[in-house]
Amino acid sequence: MQNINLEDYKGVYVFAQQVDNALSSIAFELLGEAGRLAAKLNTEVTAVLLGSNVGNLVDSLAEYGADKVIVVDDPVLETYRTEPYAQALAAVIEKFKPEIMLVGATAIGRDLGPTVSARVATGLTADCTSLEIGDFPMNPIPGKEQKHNQLLMTRPAFGGNTIATIACPDNRPQMATVRAGVMQKAEPKPGAKAEVIEFNPGFEENNKYVQILEIVKSVSETVNIMDAKILVSGGRGVGSKENFKLLQDLADALGGTVSCSRAVVDSGWMPSDLQVGQTGKTVRPQVYFAIGISGAIQHVAGMEESDLIIAINKDEDAPIFDVADYGIVGDLNKIVPQLTEAIKTATAQK
Repeated sequence: MQNINLEDYKGVYVFAQQVDNALSSIAFELLGEAGRLAAKLNTEVTAVLLGSNVGNLVDSLAEYGADKVIVVDDPVLETYRTEPYAQALAAVIEKFKPEIMLVGATAIGRDLGPTVSARVATGLTADCTSLEIGDFPMNPIPGKEQKHNQLLMTRPAFGGNTIATIACPDNRPQMATVRAGVMQKAEPKPGAKAEVIEFNPGFEENNKYVQILEIVKSVSETVNIMDAKILVSGGRGVGSKENFKLLQDLADALGGTVSCSRAVVDSGWMPSDLQVGQTGKTVRPQVYFAIGISGAIQHVAGMEESDLIIAINKDEDAPIFDVADYGIVGDLNKIVPQLTEAIKTATAQK
């Protein structure tokens, strides 16, 4: 790769994912994080909005922290396809030269991010759970230059058994895909406005363009666990698919939602869209019940930011008790029904 002048690259950019002309929640989470990073770098936050007839989404991006919005509006971008979206985002990066480019680690972002990073000849750290501005190397090494104001990208590695912090000191932009649910949205500022930049990258249809023959939307009866205020989560220790009825009764009494660990999904007891953890969803409910869940690091990574964690497990040495605010050691088959009845009684007395 040719040498680049790092000083030419400025600003924190966010890919503002939209589907069917509605912004995805990850766009607002990334804007919140971008604002935090930009403040440390004394720079601006720019949202990149790709789609067809998406100008109506600009104000929402401004209210959630975008100083500028680059809009690529073209019929070819109506439905996500790798090639036209990659052409558009790569062209934006080459034209506007962001120092940092953040993409959500969604199904779309996990496809788009690596494709674009390869085209603009930079690195990409995938599935990040934490971002900071700092020095690299983090600890000075004799004879090696320590660079300042670098993006330090942290992600689970080796199946979640360790945490790796990665930097991209010699190339720009510094790119990362970020897990949904781990970054805090900024408080919206109603009426805030952003500078809008219309950009036409000039699309070139090639043999990488795919033709969409049909779009079939799955109909799901399940609630999005990432939006739930109360989660009653079960693990392998629940014992069987039938036993999840106990958890459902508790969730119903609390006005909450049932979720689960990976072991439960692997056993076929619950669907994957209810899975919490590193390979599932990251959740931040007000109350999280961990019932029959041992507390492997992969699961904890998806729920440790919950406001209140209550663990029920027959193994008093289970790692889940290390992160729980309250712990009950005992047989869930006895404890959960009693808890459900107590809540129903308390609710009826109100």
